[in-house]
Amino acid sequence: MSVAEQFAEESILAAARRIDGLDDFGDDAFRAPLRVLLESLAEAPIHELGASILRGSVVRSLANRLRARHWLRHHPEIAFERIEAPLVVVGMMRTGTTLVQRLLAADPRHYCVLGWEALEPAPRLGDQSRDDPPIVDTSREDPRVAAAEAREAQIRAFAPELFAIHPSYAHQAEEEIMFLADAFLSHVPEASCDVPRYRSWIDDQDFAPAYRHLHRMLQLLQWQKKRRGERRGRWVLKTPAHMGYLETLFAELPDAHVIHMHRDPVETIPSGASLNATLWRMHAHDVDPRQVGAQWIERMAWTNRRAVDARARMPAGSARFTDIWYRDAVKDPIGQIRRIYAAAGIEPRDDAERAMRTWLVEDAKERDTLARHRYTAADFGLTDEQIRSEFATYIERYLAPRELE
Repeated sequence: MSVAEQFAEESILAAARRIDGLDDFGDDAFRAPLRVLLESLAEAPIHELGASILRGSVVRSLANRLRARHWLRHHPEIAFERIEAPLVVVGMMRTGTTLVQRLLAADPRHYCVLGWEALEPAPRLGDQSRDDPPIVDTSREDPRVAAAEAREAQIRAFAPELFAIHPSYAHQAEEEIMFLADAFLSHVPEASCDVPRYRSWIDDQDFAPAYRHLHRMLQLLQWQKKRRGERRGRWVLKTPAHMGYLETLFAELPDAHVIHMHRDPVETIPSGASLNATLWRMHAHDVDPRQVGAQWIERMAWTNRRAVDARARMPAGSARFTDIWYRDAVKDPIGQIRRIYAAAGIEPRDDAERAMRTWLVEDAKERDTLARHRYTAADFGLTDEQIRSEFATYIERYLAPRELE
């Protein structure tokens, strides 16, 4: 099968249907973005193995959608789950978003999307009848957990560079960006390979369907967690790409509290370019790091402008936001969590702080085992001056003089 043939729409849809024998995809909002993505992937300069990997990702997204739809249709009470006042961590890569997210998630009062849940938000059906309401079986280990553990081990063993850049764990808090990707409205594809048509098309799209899908997946996960005996309060979410869609996020989750992380883009932009270059090389033979760098700085400048503009349209000192600076988060992480709690109206608790301090110790040990992530702006055809020029408004508003002295 040629690269182009691997992304034939009907073939992809049929492959997703075969996984569980389901055929109800729900509303059709996903079809237009799926079609553009498949056309773009068919044109992408990727090798056959890369095409197979990316095809598999699309099929899994569709299978997730089918499975979630099956559970939602048979259990309409899921739609009444309230996602109350979530804490949403945003910021460019390497601004401390993961640090703050996982500290907040260590608080036993909070829900989070675990790594294994991000991969498969809906339970597998097993040998249950497709006609009867599916049941959450809490009497045995969920097979999604073992699958995620195996995937983590595989990435550690065969892609240590990727794992060092963005360590993803089956049993720790993970980004919910995959739920946007499952709606085929996300920036995941352009991070994986060169897809200029999709990359350009997506700039003008309404992301409301993707955020509706994200909301539904949180409701589905919360419903499952309660059946496993987990009854908590707020969710802790984190996806850097939310910066470009703050108003869409608030339209779907109106009582969300956003923690906006800040750091000098000279320190962050090369890191994101490095991650994307690593992903591109998994799917293509000939990768020009300068092209990756040019696309990444353009995308992040676009995203950052939208965040700055959206915040400017909101009331000054809006209680919807807490700004956290990277240096402060690294120097005094627990102190910054206290700031967030004060702003969001969360009562500090000794057991929560103990859990956070335990996580900090364990995370430091884990980081010592990871490969070193080395990169420079020049590796991607970028200069410090160019980066600062692209982000001048952001730097003036949020960094100077706090982080640049």
